[in-house]
Amino acid sequence: MKNIAVITGASSGLGAEFAKQLSKEGYYILLVARRKDRLLEIQKELVFKSEIFTADLSEKKDINKLCDHIENLLSEDSDNKLSVFINNAGFGLSGNFTDCDEKREMEMVNVNIKALHRLTKRMIPLMDKESGGYILNIGSSAGLLPAGPYMATYYATKAYVVSLTRAIAHELKVEGSRTYIGVLCPGPVNTEFNDVAGVAFALKGISASGCVSYAIKMMKKRKVVIVPTLRMKLACSLSKLVPSNILIPMTAHQQHKKMG
Repeated sequence: MKNIAVITGASSGLGAEFAKQLSKEGYYILLVARRKDRLLEIQKELVFKSEIFTADLSEKKDINKLCDHIENLLSEDSDNKLSVFINNAGFGLSGNFTDCDEKREMEMVNVNIKALHRLTKRMIPLMDKESGGYILNIGSSAGLLPAGPYMATYYATKAYVVSLTRAIAHELKVEGSRTYIGVLCPGPVNTEFNDVAGVAFALKGISASGCVSYAIKMMKKRKVVIVPTLRMKLACSLSKLVPSNILIPMTAHQQHKKMG
């Protein structure tokens, strides 16, 4: 049997690290991202069989092409199984809401929300046809907070991811589905995210390898909301005790620090 792991946003950061670690576990990796050259470089580092698929997930037609490709892989050989799907593609943007480029913001909404939503909806039935599988949506600790001034759209997209995942997880449990869905909500991670978003984290970031290793471990334990590091778990727990009218200005202050 060929156990397939699909990873979006696989050309760098957490996506590349998921590819490397799952490859070591013997999964057949389907690397998905826009940058073919970067995908080819990552592919060279994998220890097991893999293939690349270039796609701009802000475009619905590319999402459909990816889903069709995955379905073709499954139909080509009855032993092929979609075992893992990592919804990692996404990016951030910082600045005053009125100053941020609207076109770039809409691209963020398309990737962080629409692509993840559509891919999740298409993958669950494919996994349910077999003996289930693992879907891991990449959120952020930002999605566990009420709002994030100066990264308003990004925080809102990640709140959507967290809420959607929790709801689907409950539905699957009630239905008795063997398909798992969870959401990874890390704090700062040392990846290219900072440069793309135009921020410098006020808190020390954790390594991508440590974050992914913990995420895979918790995913296999079927944990729905995964928060790496004790520090971030405590911070997220304490944030629930702070009234929003206090917490939001505190978050805004941290965002100003990130923006330098």
